[in-house]
Amino acid sequence: MVLGVLCAVVWHCLRNGAQDQSWFFADAYIKVVLRYGPHSIAVAGIPLFDQYDAIIFDMDGTLVDSGQLHEVGWTETLNHYGLPIDRPLMRSLAGVPTIGTIEIVLEKYGLQAPASLEEMNDYKEAVVAKVAKQYVKPTALLAVAEQYAGKKPMSVGTGAYTEEARGIITHCGIAHLLDHIVGADLVANPKPAPDTFLRCAELMGVAPEKCVVFEDAKLGLEAAARAGMTGVDVLEVLGIENDYFL
Repeated sequence: MVLGVLCAVVWHCLRNGAQDQSWFFADAYIKVVLRYGPHSIAVAGIPLFDQYDAIIFDMDGTLVDSGQLHEVGWTETLNHYGLPIDRPLMRSLAGVPTIGTIEIVLEKYGLQAPASLEEMNDYKEAVVAKVAKQYVKPTALLAVAEQYAGKKPMSVGTGAYTEEARGIITHCGIAHLLDHIVGADLVANPKPAPDTFLRCAELMGVAPEKCVVFEDAKLGLEAAARAGMTGVDVLEVLGIENDYFL
């Protein structure tokens, strides 16, 4: 059974001109079967997704390789405002919106905010916007987005603000593949609350349990679980690593 489906996956990729990615998805198939069981694979398509009605991607570190972009943005912002750069802490906060991250840094170190949270948020967003083109590119999940474009609704649900996310996705040249972008500014409670992903499902007109979510961060995977959606850890299952504050 496993060998037969594996061969089907490789054949499907080759048939569609994805020679360079065939073994990527074959390896992904094995990992998904081991983690989720054979029920999570569709024989006729790319692993994991055919039985879902919609796909939701986290952006940073998942659909978009942007770890270094945000590390640069945070490093410049924290230095500008004289705040400590705690690399393990910053990595653990991947997916937390900018203002939430600043609040946690201030609380951990017992500091008063040197400026308004809105000013520091705007400063960081300006740095990111200025240098984004130098750092961002799609991850290997681009092949998934291309495979299902026009066949299934697809959204990005991110801890970034929507305007910033649109800019990054545009720089990557993938905006045309996505139906909706939901940033932290469009929901009452960002990740790990389920609001972001539930809003994506609502916009796509798909029940939460019919959605699959791709995430690189623990907080994002928690949000997917709380939304009643299947969450896929892209590092563990697909080998996509976010190099943010490594």
